[in-house]
Amino acid sequence: MVVPAAARTTCSLTTGLHQAALAAAGQAGDRAGQAGALNELGFLQRAPGDFPAAAASHQQALDLYRALGDRLGQASALDNLGRAQLETGDYPAAAASCQQALALYRDLGHRTGQAMATGNLGIVQSLTGDYPPATASQQQALGIFRDLGHRMGQAMATGNLGEVQRLTGDYPAAAASCQQALHMFRDLGDRQGQANAIGNLGLVQSMTGDYPAAAASYQQALDTFRDLGDRQGQAMATGNLGELQLRTGDYPAAAASLTQALGMFRDLGYRDGQAEVLNHLGKVLARSGDSDRAWDYHAEALAVAREISAPLEEARALEGLGQCLLRHGDPGDAAAHWQQALAIYERIGAPDARRIREALRQYGITTAPSPPSGESRQRGAPTAP
Repeated sequence: MVVPAAARTTCSLTTGLHQAALAAAGQAGDRAGQAGALNELGFLQRAPGDFPAAAASHQQALDLYRALGDRLGQASALDNLGRAQLETGDYPAAAASCQQALALYRDLGHRTGQAMATGNLGIVQSLTGDYPPATASQQQALGIFRDLGHRMGQAMATGNLGEVQRLTGDYPAAAASCQQALHMFRDLGDRQGQANAIGNLGLVQSMTGDYPAAAASYQQALDTFRDLGDRQGQAMATGNLGELQLRTGDYPAAAASLTQALGMFRDLGYRDGQAEVLNHLGKVLARSGDSDRAWDYHAEALAVAREISAPLEEARALEGLGQCLLRHGDPGDAAAHWQQALAIYERIGAPDARRIREALRQYGITTAPSPPSGESRQRGAPTAP
């Protein structure tokens, strides 16, 4: 996806200014100036989706702040580093960075920093399927932001809370949170926040069967992300549109949208997005009658999900592999994969568990069969984690 010329120009100019400031600070021997410039440069590198470069910049800033004994600088660099690590799928490192930042902010009595680090930790917890802690983190962040009168922070925490509510199946609460976040972002004139909130609202609308509204939300989010040159936002909106096309049975359009999203996520190195889109593509192929290629996509999604510790996509991949096995006439192995998926869905509190229980009942399976072995009759069959 090509970033609009205006966005490329603005981002390039701003990044260039920070690189010039970094060079000037280095020539003057100003290590504090170097650290600040690196931290800001990493933030700018994150905006268009250059997450590895952003992580490197924040790490360099952190090293300098540590050498200087600047604890507030360390906290800021750690929180920013955690966000970059989150985007590249390194969830254990992201959680550790956010927790270190939070501890420093607490020691320093910096409440805005505490709220930001707590909210970022909540995002990591959501992505790793720890929904109760994620809810608690976002509620705590929201409470601090409210106490401080920090409207942007309130909007971000409200939107993040809505995402957890959607993932746990509380769709009325999720819709209300997304709408509230959208209103706040509009009042603040934050177009990127608006696009994120509209996209998240579309997810809720899709899950509750309001497909026309979901399509309109996704398209509006996509148009805004394109205007802003936000490549990750474009990938997410395109992938969400593809998943909606899958739901409505437009398989050729779904395949095109999802393939486009997968290419963007791969270019960005955003592995959680890759796993999600790979699972959706597996569904498209399975429903189009190509179980062999569907297997390949679900197997790749499973490998990615396990590598980055993303349990929701791991369960979805196992569920998809079970469907492929069933289509190949192997209900025993299919049930074993579904049992593994069910165990994960139940552990993280995902509403998808109901669907798997119904599938197992439909095929008369009431007890857990033996897990699939490495000698499965299907090529590349996964083994139990």
